[in-house]
Amino acid sequence: MKILVTGGAGFIASHVVDAYINLGHEVVVVDNLSSGNKNNLNQKAKFIEADITDKEKIQEIIKAEKPEIINHHAAHIQVGYSVKNPQFDAENNIIGLLNIMEAAKEIPIKKVIMAATGGAMYGNKVTPFNEEMKAEPLSPYGISKRAGELYLNYYHELYKIPFISLRYSNVYGPRQNPHGESGVIAIFSEMMSEGKIPSINGDGTHTRDYVYVEDVAKANVLALESDFVGELNIGTTTEISTNEVFRKVAAEMEIEVEEKHIAERPGEQETSSLDYSKAKKILGWEPTINFDEGVRRVVTWYKNK
Repeated sequence: MKILVTGGAGFIASHVVDAYINLGHEVVVVDNLSSGNKNNLNQKAKFIEADITDKEKIQEIIKAEKPEIINHHAAHIQVGYSVKNPQFDAENNIIGLLNIMEAAKEIPIKKVIMAATGGAMYGNKVTPFNEEMKAEPLSPYGISKRAGELYLNYYHELYKIPFISLRYSNVYGPRQNPHGESGVIAIFSEMMSEGKIPSINGDGTHTRDYVYVEDVAKANVLALESDFVGELNIGTTTEISTNEVFRKVAAEMEIEVEEKHIAERPGEQETSSLDYSKAKKILGWEPTINFDEGVRRVVTWYKNK
């Protein structure tokens, strides 16, 4: 199949591109390189530098390439910045998606697979979160991702474009950008590898569900052939505190370093983990890389950069 992947030079989507190409699919990557990296690009993919907020350009690309599938990963993902600048977040995550879908309905395409959030979707509820829980995001980022799902449902109802929204927990692995506010494992790994002491936001007791990027890529592969329409959680159900992440990375780095805490970020949830039983039932997906092994792989990657 011909698949167009937005954000395909980024951390998660570049792994998805690799998985698609390894299966023999033809892949077109669209990325503005604002957070993606050319070094992440698979040489067998066609690369077009463009921004999804450029309506004319992105629609021109989609109509010219005529992909059968659109895998949509291009997005603004910083929770903290979305609180400071919700308009910027909405421009990228809502208007950007609409630019894509207005072109997609003209082709037409077989399916849209969208990267959404599980961790920022449900608000402060009893964990693990499941898809039947009411979406009550606490940040503009989570709100924009939920809006994207509702728009995809609109295009499905009106234009019969099937979609799967994959609600990720905290994805980690090689290639993750350590210079943003997201990706605490990447941030800790790079800083410790450089002899620096990372700061922990808040008291470090907030917990998250960490899922390895190769497992996420597998979910995107399985979503290609599924007839399911709707939202699926992609996580592990396991909750790990930021303090535990700090200690695990330090142990893998084989260094002794004391925790340093700073102020908590606004818009952050206290806890998050995802029930993936629906994805297991529908896609046959489940996580295969546990946290200890995943951190070991990330630290090894940073040591060998």
